[in-house]
Amino acid sequence: MSEQHPVIAVTGASGAGTTVVQQAFKEIFFRQKINAAFVQGDGFLRYSDKDTEKHISQTLADGQHISCYGPELNDFSRLEESFHRYSESGNCSIRCKVSHENAHLYSEPVGEFTPWQQSPAGTDCLFYEGMHGGVVAETWTRRKDDSTQAGFNDRRLAHTNGVNVAQYVDLLIGVVPAINLEWIQRIHHDQMCHEKSAEQVTVNILDQLQDYVYFIVPQFSITDINFQRMPVVDTSNPFDQRRVPTEKESIVVVSFREPAKHDLENYIRRIEGSFLSRRSSLVIPGGQMQHALDIICAPLIEELIGRV
Repeated sequence: MSEQHPVIAVTGASGAGTTVVQQAFKEIFFRQKINAAFVQGDGFLRYSDKDTEKHISQTLADGQHISCYGPELNDFSRLEESFHRYSESGNCSIRCKVSHENAHLYSEPVGEFTPWQQSPAGTDCLFYEGMHGGVVAETWTRRKDDSTQAGFNDRRLAHTNGVNVAQYVDLLIGVVPAINLEWIQRIHHDQMCHEKSAEQVTVNILDQLQDYVYFIVPQFSITDINFQRMPVVDTSNPFDQRRVPTEKESIVVVSFREPAKHDLENYIRRIEGSFLSRRSSLVIPGGQMQHALDIICAPLIEELIGRV
C-alpha cells in the first residue's frame, strides 16, 4: 500500500457489474477533481483473441485444463509489478485491449492490444477494474490422473508461485452476483455474443469452475467492501432461464470488512429502502446500487487522496 500513490481496485468476474461500478467511480473522481489513471484488467491478458483461441485449442488437444480465470491466460506477475511500481512512483506500464465499444479510439483491430505505454504523469491514484484486482496466487500441485485433488500441474506452478497483487491495493472493492445469477448472465452473454448453445456454455462453466474457486472467490474474503447482487425471483435452475433478472428484481448485499469504520446508520438514512441484516451487512434495493456506491465510497476516496 502507498501513502503517496494510492491504488484502488474493483474486482469481480466478467459480467458481475464491475463496469457499472467503474462508471460510479468516474463520477466521484470528476466531482472531487481527482485525476485517476484507469487500468483495465483485459490489458493483462496474455494473448489477443485470435491467439487465445489457438492456445485454448492446443491446450485442450493436449488433454490439459485451461480457463479464463487462471494464469495461463492472465499475466498475474505483470499486474502485480504494475501495482507495485505505481504505489512507489505514481507511474506504471499499461495497455488496452481493443473491443467493439472502444474500437473508435484505437488503430488496432478488435481483439488486439494497444502497445504498452507509461500511465499518464501526475495522476492522483490508479483505478483498476477487472477480474484479478486482489488475486493472491499460491502454489498448488495436481496429478493429471486425479481431477479431485486441489491444485494445478507443474506447467502452471511457475506462473502462480508467490504472486500477491492485493498487497499493493489501498481500497479493494468486490463486485459479485449470487453464483446462480452469474451463471445466468454468463449463459445469456455467451449465447448472444459468441453464438454458443446453452449446452456448450454449461460445459464451459463446469470446466472453468475450479479456477473460479481458486482465483476469483478468495479475493472476496480480503476486500474492504463487497457488493453482492442477489435476485429475488426464482433462479433455482440457472440453466433454464429465459431472461436475466433485472435490477428491480434484485437486492444488493453490501458487506464491510471493518464495519466500525463506517457510519452504517447514516447509510440507512440516505439510501431509501436499506436495512442492516447483520452488524457488517447492509441490504439495499437493486436499483440503488450506484447511489450507494457514491454515498459509501466517495468519503473513502477523499480520505485516500487527502493522505497524499
